Amino acid sequence: MKRKILVVDDDKKTVDLIRLYLEREQRQVFVAYDGYEALEIARRYAPDLIILDWMLPRVDGLDLCRILRAESSVPIIMLTARSTEEDKLRGLDLGADDYVTKPFSPRELVARVRVILRRSIQEEEPLPPLQIGQLRIDFVAHEVWLAGEVVHLTPKEFKLLETLAHEPGRAFSRSELVDRVFGLEYEGFERTIDVHLMNVRKKIEADPNHPLYLLTVYGIGYKFRRE
Repeated sequence: MKRKILVVDDDKKTVDLIRLYLEREQRQVFVAYDGYEALEIARRYAPDLIILDWMLPRVDGLDLCRILRAESSVPIIMLTARSTEEDKLRGLDLGADDYVTKPFSPRELVARVRVILRRSIQEEEPLPPLQIGQLRIDFVAHEVWLAGEVVHLTPKEFKLLETLAHEPGRAFSRSELVDRVFGLEYEGFERTIDVHLMNVRKKIEADPNHPLYLLTVYGIGYKFRRE
Protein backbone atom coordinates (compact mmCIF):
# COMPACT_ATOMS: atom_id res chain seq x y z
CA MET A 1 0.00 0.00 0.00
CA LYS A 2 1.32 3.44 -0.94
CA ARG A 3 2.28 5.64 1.97
CA LYS A 4 0.33 8.92 2.01
CA ILE A 5 2.19 12.20 2.25
CA LEU A 6 0.72 15.68 2.61
CA VAL A 7 2.83 18.54 1.23
CA VAL A 8 1.90 21.99 2.54
CA ASP A 9 3.45 25.13 1.02
CA ASP A 10 2.00 28.31 -0.47
CA ASP A 11 4.54 28.23 -3.31
CA LYS A 12 3.18 26.07 -6.16
CA LYS A 13 6.61 25.49 -7.74
CA THR A 14 7.93 24.09 -4.47
CA VAL A 15 4.88 21.85 -4.07
CA ASP A 16 5.14 20.58 -7.66
CA LEU A 17 8.85 19.83 -7.28
CA ILE A 18 8.36 17.87 -4.05
CA ARG A 19 5.36 16.03 -5.48
CA LEU A 20 7.38 14.98 -8.55
CA TYR A 21 10.15 13.45 -6.43
CA LEU A 22 7.74 11.74 -4.03
CA GLU A 23 5.62 10.24 -6.79
CA ARG A 24 8.78 8.76 -8.29
CA GLU A 25 9.06 6.94 -4.96
CA GLN A 26 5.54 5.56 -5.42
CA ARG A 27 4.06 7.75 -2.68
CA GLN A 28 0.47 8.98 -2.71
CA VAL A 29 0.75 12.76 -2.48
CA PHE A 30 -1.83 15.25 -1.22
CA VAL A 31 -1.14 18.99 -1.46
CA ALA A 32 -2.38 22.09 0.32
CA TYR A 33 -1.48 25.75 -0.13
CA ASP A 34 -2.66 27.16 3.20
CA GLY A 35 -2.90 25.96 6.77
CA TYR A 36 -6.68 25.67 6.93
CA GLU A 37 -6.83 23.49 3.80
CA ALA A 38 -3.97 21.37 5.14
CA LEU A 39 -5.80 20.75 8.41
CA GLU A 40 -8.92 19.61 6.57
CA ILE A 41 -6.94 17.22 4.36
CA ALA A 42 -4.97 15.84 7.32
CA ARG A 43 -8.16 15.11 9.25
CA ARG A 44 -9.89 13.56 6.25
CA TYR A 45 -7.12 11.39 4.79
CA ALA A 46 -4.82 10.69 7.79
CA PRO A 47 -1.49 11.01 5.95
CA ASP A 48 1.51 8.96 7.05
CA LEU A 49 3.79 12.03 6.96
CA ILE A 50 3.41 15.79 6.50
CA ILE A 51 5.93 18.16 4.90
CA LEU A 52 5.00 21.55 6.32
CA ASP A 53 6.11 25.08 5.42
CA TRP A 54 6.38 27.57 8.27
CA MET A 55 4.93 30.69 6.59
CA LEU A 56 1.39 29.85 5.43
CA PRO A 57 -1.79 31.85 4.80
CA ARG A 58 -4.79 31.54 7.14
CA VAL A 59 -3.15 29.18 9.67
CA ASP A 60 0.65 29.38 9.87
CA GLY A 61 2.90 26.33 10.01
CA LEU A 62 3.72 26.58 13.70
CA ASP A 63 0.09 26.78 14.76
CA LEU A 64 -0.77 23.96 12.38
CA CYS A 65 2.06 21.83 13.79
CA ARG A 66 0.76 22.46 17.30
CA ILE A 67 -2.80 21.46 16.33
CA LEU A 68 -1.71 18.35 14.43
CA ARG A 69 0.52 17.20 17.25
CA ALA A 70 -2.35 17.54 19.72
CA GLU A 71 -4.53 15.34 17.51
CA SER A 72 -2.12 12.67 16.28
CA SER A 73 1.46 11.41 16.19
CA VAL A 74 1.85 11.86 12.40
CA PRO A 75 5.50 12.58 11.55
CA ILE A 76 6.09 16.19 10.49
CA ILE A 77 9.01 17.65 8.54
CA MET A 78 9.21 21.44 8.79
CA LEU A 79 10.37 23.00 5.51
CA THR A 80 11.20 26.68 5.81
CA ALA A 81 13.53 29.53 4.92
CA ARG A 82 13.90 30.34 8.64
CA SER A 83 17.27 28.84 9.51
CA THR A 84 18.39 30.20 12.88
CA GLU A 85 19.02 27.80 15.72
CA GLU A 86 16.16 29.41 17.68
CA ASP A 87 13.74 28.80 14.80
CA LYS A 88 14.78 25.15 14.51
CA LEU A 89 14.43 24.57 18.23
CA ARG A 90 11.03 26.23 18.24
CA GLY A 91 9.77 23.98 15.46
CA LEU A 92 11.15 20.84 17.08
CA ASP A 93 9.76 21.84 20.46
CA LEU A 94 6.29 22.09 18.93
CA GLY A 95 6.53 18.48 17.78
CA ALA A 96 8.23 18.47 14.37
CA ASP A 97 10.28 15.33 13.72
CA ASP A 98 12.76 16.98 11.34
CA TYR A 99 13.65 20.44 10.06
CA VAL A 100 14.82 21.22 6.50
CA THR A 101 15.82 24.74 5.45
CA LYS A 102 15.30 26.37 2.06
CA PRO A 103 16.90 26.25 -0.43
CA PHE A 104 16.83 22.47 -0.12
CA SER A 105 17.89 19.40 -2.07
CA PRO A 106 14.79 17.41 -3.20
CA ARG A 107 16.87 14.25 -3.12
CA GLU A 108 17.89 14.85 0.49
CA LEU A 109 14.32 15.70 1.48
CA VAL A 110 13.05 12.46 -0.06
CA ALA A 111 15.78 10.53 1.73
CA ARG A 112 14.69 12.07 5.04
CA VAL A 113 11.10 11.07 4.23
CA ARG A 114 12.26 7.50 3.65
CA VAL A 115 14.09 7.40 6.98
CA ILE A 116 11.13 8.71 8.97
CA LEU A 117 8.60 6.46 7.22
CA ARG A 118 10.82 3.43 7.69
CA ARG A 119 11.20 4.25 11.38
CA SER A 120 7.45 4.71 11.80
CA ILE A 121 6.74 1.39 10.09
CA GLN A 122 9.21 -0.39 12.33
CA GLU A 123 7.64 1.20 15.41
CA GLU A 124 4.16 0.14 14.32
CA GLU A 125 4.90 -3.52 13.72
CA PRO A 126 8.06 -5.48 12.88
CA LEU A 127 7.94 -7.29 9.57
CA PRO A 128 7.49 -11.07 9.78
CA PRO A 129 10.17 -13.29 8.22
CA LEU A 130 10.04 -13.45 4.43
CA GLN A 131 10.10 -16.89 2.79
CA ILE A 132 10.45 -17.05 -0.97
CA GLY A 133 11.62 -20.23 -2.62
CA GLN A 134 14.50 -21.60 -0.58
CA LEU A 135 15.43 -18.17 0.77
CA ARG A 136 14.28 -17.02 4.22
CA ILE A 137 14.97 -13.54 5.65
CA ASP A 138 14.31 -12.71 9.30
CA PHE A 139 14.26 -8.89 9.47
CA VAL A 140 14.10 -8.77 13.27
CA ALA A 141 16.86 -11.29 13.98
CA HIS A 142 18.96 -10.07 11.02
CA GLU A 143 19.39 -13.64 9.82
CA VAL A 144 19.26 -15.21 6.37
CA TRP A 145 18.91 -18.86 5.46
CA LEU A 146 19.17 -20.61 2.09
CA ALA A 147 17.83 -24.15 1.86
CA GLY A 148 18.02 -24.40 5.65
CA GLU A 149 21.65 -23.25 5.84
CA VAL A 150 22.68 -19.97 7.47
CA VAL A 151 23.97 -17.35 5.04
CA HIS A 152 26.65 -15.09 6.52
CA LEU A 153 26.24 -11.51 5.30
CA THR A 154 28.14 -8.41 6.34
CA PRO A 155 26.05 -5.63 7.93
CA LYS A 156 26.07 -3.64 4.66
CA GLU A 157 25.12 -6.72 2.64
CA PHE A 158 22.22 -7.48 4.97
CA LYS A 159 21.07 -3.84 4.84
CA LEU A 160 21.06 -3.98 1.06
CA LEU A 161 19.12 -7.25 0.97
CA GLU A 162 16.72 -5.99 3.64
CA THR A 163 16.03 -2.75 1.75
CA LEU A 164 15.18 -4.57 -1.47
CA ALA A 165 13.21 -7.37 0.22
CA HIS A 166 11.05 -4.94 2.21
CA GLU A 167 9.36 -3.91 -1.03
CA PRO A 168 9.40 -6.84 -3.47
CA GLY A 169 8.91 -5.83 -7.08
CA ARG A 170 9.88 -2.20 -6.54
CA ALA A 171 12.81 -0.96 -8.62
CA PHE A 172 15.38 0.99 -6.59
CA SER A 173 17.91 3.30 -8.22
CA ARG A 174 21.53 3.04 -7.20
CA SER A 175 21.36 6.44 -5.51
CA GLU A 176 18.38 5.33 -3.39
CA LEU A 177 20.24 2.19 -2.31
CA VAL A 178 23.35 4.19 -1.48
CA ASP A 179 21.27 6.52 0.73
CA ARG A 180 19.68 3.60 2.58
CA VAL A 181 22.71 1.37 2.93
CA PHE A 182 25.49 3.92 3.49
CA GLY A 183 23.55 6.98 4.71
CA LEU A 184 23.16 10.53 3.43
CA GLU A 185 26.73 11.51 4.31
CA TYR A 186 28.31 8.89 2.01
CA GLU A 187 30.40 10.54 -0.70
CA GLY A 188 31.65 7.48 -2.57
CA PHE A 189 30.61 6.17 -5.96
CA GLU A 190 27.09 4.86 -6.63
CA ARG A 191 28.65 1.87 -8.43
CA THR A 192 29.85 0.66 -5.01
CA ILE A 193 26.34 -0.73 -4.64
CA ASP A 194 26.99 -3.04 -7.62
CA VAL A 195 29.89 -4.66 -5.80
CA HIS A 196 27.86 -5.28 -2.65
CA LEU A 197 24.92 -6.61 -4.62
CA MET A 198 27.14 -9.03 -6.55
CA ASN A 199 28.60 -10.26 -3.26
CA VAL A 200 25.08 -10.93 -1.93
CA ARG A 201 24.16 -12.73 -5.15
CA LYS A 202 27.18 -15.00 -4.78
CA LYS A 203 25.90 -15.99 -1.33
CA ILE A 204 22.19 -16.51 -2.05
CA GLU A 205 21.90 -17.29 -5.77
CA ALA A 206 22.53 -20.72 -7.28
CA ASP A 207 23.79 -18.94 -10.40
CA PRO A 208 24.73 -15.29 -9.73
CA ASN A 209 24.74 -14.59 -13.48
CA HIS A 210 21.09 -15.70 -13.72
CA PRO A 211 19.65 -14.57 -10.36
CA LEU A 212 16.30 -15.68 -8.97
CA TYR A 213 16.02 -13.17 -6.13
CA LEU A 214 18.06 -10.01 -6.76
CA LEU A 215 17.09 -8.81 -10.23
CA THR A 216 18.62 -6.08 -12.38
CA VAL A 217 16.30 -3.41 -13.75
CA TYR A 218 18.20 -2.10 -16.74
CA GLY A 219 18.60 1.66 -16.83
CA ILE A 220 17.36 2.02 -13.23
CA GLY A 221 18.96 -0.27 -10.65
CA TYR A 222 17.75 -3.36 -8.82
CA LYS A 223 14.69 -5.01 -7.33
CA PHE A 224 13.83 -8.05 -5.23
CA ARG A 225 11.74 -10.73 -6.91
CA ARG A 226 8.01 -10.54 -6.32
CA GLU A 227 6.33 -13.87 -5.56
